[in-house]
Amino acid sequence: MAKLYFYFSAMNAGKSTALLQSAHNYKERGMKPLLFTAAFDDRFEVGQISSRIGISAKANLFNQTTPILQTVQEEQTKQKIDCILIDESQFLTKEQVYDLTEIVDILKIPVLAFGIRTDFKGELFQGSQALLAWSDKIIELKTVCHCGSKATMVIRVDGKGNTVHDGAQVEIGGNDRYVSVCRKHFKEALKG
Repeated sequence: MAKLYFYFSAMNAGKSTALLQSAHNYKERGMKPLLFTAAFDDRFEVGQISSRIGISAKANLFNQTTPILQTVQEEQTKQKIDCILIDESQFLTKEQVYDLTEIVDILKIPVLAFGIRTDFKGELFQGSQALLAWSDKIIELKTVCHCGSKATMVIRVDGKGNTVHDGAQVEIGGNDRYVSVCRKHFKEALKG
């Protein structure tokens, strides 16, 4: 039976690596995964999911107006799709997450969505909120804070390493802009 899975974590927990490993597993068994990633994430190559450990794969792009269900249905007319894998799923809209539930419930295709839960202010992303509400299975991928505790939050930093308190919810960046921390150090950074 197909299910909607939401794999979440703070940054640097290996979400993209886990997604790419899942895609490899499907391909190794002669199956066809369909990969998606956010169109505006241009840290590496546009239309590519890349992991910090050096592996990557081509992916379909989505933005806030992409009709995910329709895109999958169109792709199904060309070839059998065995699984949908979505990187940066926090950037999905509520409507797109609803489309994912339709892919699972009507098309009977499993969907594995990978993303972060909260932004640098500790607020849920729209996509993550819907995924937390509607997923059949929620899996936390763990990473650690500099203190050794489990990191569950992210802080945004400027070029000098100072915590940024204001700004747009979405600003693309990696280790140069975001640091994964435990809740205690997140609260301390907010006060700082």
